[in-house]
Amino acid sequence: MNYRHTLLLVAALFLVNGCDQMQTALQTNQATSGNPAPALTGEVVATVNGKAITKDVLDVYMGQRTAKAPDAKADRETVMNELVALELMRQEAVDKGLASQPVVAATIDQMERSTMAGAAIKNFMEANPVTEAEAKELYDTKVDVPGKEYKARHILVETEEQAKDIISQLDGGADFAELAKEKSTGPSGPSGGELGWFGAGQMVKPFADAAAAMDKGSYSKTPVQTEFGWHVIMLEDVRDSSPPPFDDVKDRLKLVLTNQKLQQHVNELRESAQIDVKPE
Repeated sequence: MNYRHTLLLVAALFLVNGCDQMQTALQTNQATSGNPAPALTGEVVATVNGKAITKDVLDVYMGQRTAKAPDAKADRETVMNELVALELMRQEAVDKGLASQPVVAATIDQMERSTMAGAAIKNFMEANPVTEAEAKELYDTKVDVPGKEYKARHILVETEEQAKDIISQLDGGADFAELAKEKSTGPSGPSGGELGWFGAGQMVKPFADAAAAMDKGSYSKTPVQTEFGWHVIMLEDVRDSSPPPFDDVKDRLKLVLTNQKLQQHVNELRESAQIDVKPE
C-alpha cells in the first residue's frame, strides 16, 4: 500500500468510527459467534483477494461516510480505495485471529445488534405509520388549548440562605436586574436574569408553578428550589399563549406519536420476553 492509500485508510477509519460498515460487522461476527452471516448479493463493484464488495456495501459506506463527515466530499475512486483498504485490514485482522479478542468481539456484537435493531425499527415505522388524523387529534388535545405565557427574570444561587438575603435586599429597594448581574450563577445573570417569554411546560415544575402563582410585577417572597439551585423570581408580564399552526408542528407531533408507538411495541416485546439482568 502506497503512502496515498495509507492516508486514505486512516481517513476512512476516522470517518466510519472504527470500520463501522455493515459488511465488516456481519462477516466478522460469523467468526466470533458462529452465526451464519447473510449472503451479500447484487452487483459486485470490486473483489479483494477473492472477497466481493457489492454496490449495496458501497452505498452503505457512502451513507455512513456522509453522515459522519458531511463536508468530506470524495469521488468514487477515493471511496473505493478506502473500502479496499478497509477490506484488506479486515482480512488481516481475521488472519491474525484478532476477532477473538474480547473487546473486538464485543464491539462487533454490538454493531450487529445496533444494525439489526435499526432495521427492525425502520420496518415497524413503515408498517405502523402515523396518520394525519392522529397528529391532528394530538394537536387538538395537547397543543391547541388555552394557556398562559410568562415573562420573567430570576436570580439563581447555591443556597437558601443566599436567596433569602437577596429577597431581603429587594425588600429594601434593591434593583432586581443589578442583583442578578452581581449575584446570579445562572447563564442569564449577565443580562440581569432575563428569561424572556416561556410557557409553563418549558420550565421545571417548581419554577413554573411559582411563576404561575405570582402577580405581575412581583417577585417571589420565599426562595424557589429546583434541581439547579435556589431561585428568586420576578414576574414581569403574563399573556395568553398563541399555539403554533398545525402545519408548523405536524411533523414534530408525528415524531412524538411514532416514538410512543415504538415504545409501546418495545414494552410488549419486553413483557413476552425472558429477561435476566444480573445485579452489579
